[in-house]
Amino acid sequence: MRLVIHTATWFSATFFSAQYSRKSTPIFSATYIHFRKMAHYLTELRGRPNSTDYRVYLKSSDGKYISPFHDIPLYVSDEQECGVPPKKLKTNEIWFNMVVEVPRWSNAKMEIATKEPLNPIKQDVKKGKLRYVANIFPHKGYIWNYGALPQTWEDPSHTDKETMCCGDNDPIDVCEIGSKVCVTGQVIQVKVLGILALIDEGETDWKVIAINIEDPDASSLNNIEDVRKIKPGHLEATVDWFKKYKVPDGKPENQFAFNGKFKDKDFAIEVIKSTHSFWKALVMRTKMKGDEIVCQNTSLCESPFKCSDAEASTVVEAAAEYGEPLPVPSEVDKWHFFTK
Repeated sequence: MRLVIHTATWFSATFFSAQYSRKSTPIFSATYIHFRKMAHYLTELRGRPNSTDYRVYLKSSDGKYISPFHDIPLYVSDEQECGVPPKKLKTNEIWFNMVVEVPRWSNAKMEIATKEPLNPIKQDVKKGKLRYVANIFPHKGYIWNYGALPQTWEDPSHTDKETMCCGDNDPIDVCEIGSKVCVTGQVIQVKVLGILALIDEGETDWKVIAINIEDPDASSLNNIEDVRKIKPGHLEATVDWFKKYKVPDGKPENQFAFNGKFKDKDFAIEVIKSTHSFWKALVMRTKMKGDEIVCQNTSLCESPFKCSDAEASTVVEAAAEYGEPLPVPSEVDKWHFFTK
């Protein structure tokens, strides 16, 4: 086991969940404790990095295991109710919590495991192999801190009226364009600037563009046009990255709604609100069918699905102990070149 302390706020709850079929009691050893000057959230590392059993579990500052999918409030303004010191928000400004899955410039495709109890962050596996995104020149790995907004869900049974495609059955994705490289499992507060509508194998896969509120440029970035002025080329690179990142795997270029144009901040926030509503309906279902997401929690008193702190601890106890990282395959460093 390894513990890492991260910045953010906390919400003392625990969820279990599983997803559509698509696509030992912790011992606090000083040897495995790594502290960062960031408060309120803990990550507990299990298994060996770069292996199929590697997991990043999240805990609140009082030691309770939490789900990054369900237990962290979407809105920063909601955290005061959970005992978190309030942050000063500008008038009419909405801040969101973001769970970082993939640090900028890294290649491992880390994601919230919506099929697993407690929804730890793990590396995606396809056909028995760990997934790494390819380096498509001039990019190295992910070109932003990549992650998700908690308490959101892109409903696969809902056809979006704008894209005419169904949701991808995951929390909504976020590209955080700040200057700081984050770490997996870190929870940061962001303000939304715009959104891109990727169509991934016939499904709507929204990509929110956001900035860490602690970033030096945050006060100057208030909408998608500000990004064009202050970070010229960044939006174009983002479209290029999403268009081509699957090509090295033998797949065609991805497509976009709105001809690959970014929608503005107000549009993005309405999309987020919609996915938050889908999430609320999900966790309040009284009955699940087949392989649908199953939500169990200790925080939402009105939700029919619950688990105890002891049950949550049992889940982590069953996970592999933290170990040394395995080597990354040499082909992960390869650069791929394509004509425009």
